[in-house]
Amino acid sequence: MNKQKGVVLFFALIVLILMTVIGVALAVNSTQSLRMAGAGAERIEAKALADGGVAAVLLNKTQAFLATMTTIDDQNSFSGGKQVLTPLPLVDDGAGNLIVQPKNVSCQRSAAASGTDLFKCRRIEISSQVSFGRDNLGQVLVVTGIEQEVLSGSGS
Repeated sequence: MNKQKGVVLFFALIVLILMTVIGVALAVNSTQSLRMAGAGAERIEAKALADGGVAAVLLNKTQAFLATMTTIDDQNSFSGGKQVLTPLPLVDDGAGNLIVQPKNVSCQRSAAASGTDLFKCRRIEISSQVSFGRDNLGQVLVVTGIEQEVLSGSGS
């Protein structure tokens, strides 16, 4: 009986060490989960800001401006991001450079405005980029295409 007095103490210390290791592992895991959840929330917020930037551009640019664009407009900064409007199509100049050659094209709507093809459309691409995260290392880019109706003339 005298030989077994220290055995209970030894097993109690082993159990205590195991419980401490498990507790530390759970604390590290929960900290990592909080970081991941925070990063996900930042990404969702950045996506909402980028979408808001596209909406702000559409509110602040007139239909006449959109219908007559001939160059890339990159002087827009809404919702904490940068928005770029690019008239389409972009054409290869033969040297590998893309140049803007906007033109009126048939609209892609389901029903024509009239039988005489009185309306054409000008296509524009709007991109909105927002940075997020630690040191703004993350970026979200939202690209939207729009068609602005233009009057094509006499209908011929």
